[in-house]
Amino acid sequence: MILSVLDLAPVVAGSTAADAFRRSVDLAQHVEHWGYRRFWLAEHHGMPGIASATTAVLIGHVAGATSTIRVGAGGIMLPNHSPLVIAEQFGTLEALYPGRIDLGLGRAPGSDQVTSRALRRTLATDPDAFPRDVLELLGYFEGTEPVVAVPGGGMPVPIWILGSSLFGAQLAAEFGLPFAFASHFAPAHLMAAIQIYRQRFRPSRYLDRPYVMPTLHIVLADSDAEARLIASSLEQSFVASRTGRPIQLPLPVAGYRERLDPSAQAILDDVLSYSIVGAPETVKRELEAFLKRTAADELMVASAAYDHAARLRSYELLAEIRDAGARKERLAVD
Repeated sequence: MILSVLDLAPVVAGSTAADAFRRSVDLAQHVEHWGYRRFWLAEHHGMPGIASATTAVLIGHVAGATSTIRVGAGGIMLPNHSPLVIAEQFGTLEALYPGRIDLGLGRAPGSDQVTSRALRRTLATDPDAFPRDVLELLGYFEGTEPVVAVPGGGMPVPIWILGSSLFGAQLAAEFGLPFAFASHFAPAHLMAAIQIYRQRFRPSRYLDRPYVMPTLHIVLADSDAEARLIASSLEQSFVASRTGRPIQLPLPVAGYRERLDPSAQAILDDVLSYSIVGAPETVKRELEAFLKRTAADELMVASAAYDHAARLRSYELLAEIRDAGARKERLAVD
């Protein structure tokens, strides 16, 4: 089981973006020690609880504070940017931290419509714009565009396609690129997207076989009750965001989910249908079922918690589950 981390640099209630950045660096250093493969940051805008808006800058900050873990974007919302600018940004990162930078690309705005208009000035409606931008970006890295990206041209920056629908799966398959699915907030199409991606995948110079990495929320603690309490912070944040009232990540509230009205409960039942919350035995059982169902090549984990120590503990316990499974497999082979 290959594990990676998705971080949004969460701003917890009463703290600042600077606090969030310090926690992100500390988390990256810990998960690097625990053997996680990647540490990705995601582009979001206009959200008081998410500080990773200037994603490339934060990737450089985290990469500079670590030494072996791959650091990347999960993802850059390409419609918000010129492909040339992204090629230059990630070419610069690759030059600074060779062999450690990933670039995941999404086509969503990462914000509401008003913020999207402020970012892009006009909203693109052409459905072919994103595929064209991806090809242009690949061209800059390969040095085949008439304009040379400096740095960037000839840089081996791995590109991933991110998706929360079937569109991303189809595009990743057509271009022969690795595919990451956002089942941590858009679980409905996970299995269909994986099936389409694997069935339609075309081997390319980038990848010779399909490679799938779903993302899901996992909150681990020493007991099921403690994990459910920790997870209530994320639940409050999702309800607030989906009802148009985004907030900083709040204090956990015991029994929060049980006290919600049916409409709010339905929001959480939908968005967190693939989340796994509990003690190690609970998580191990549910995680094995998820991996068996998806046959995922790698798993990207988001684990939000108001308390930073609780967040670290969640990722540490998950690494222990992975390591115990690896030892069991080795013993079976021997």
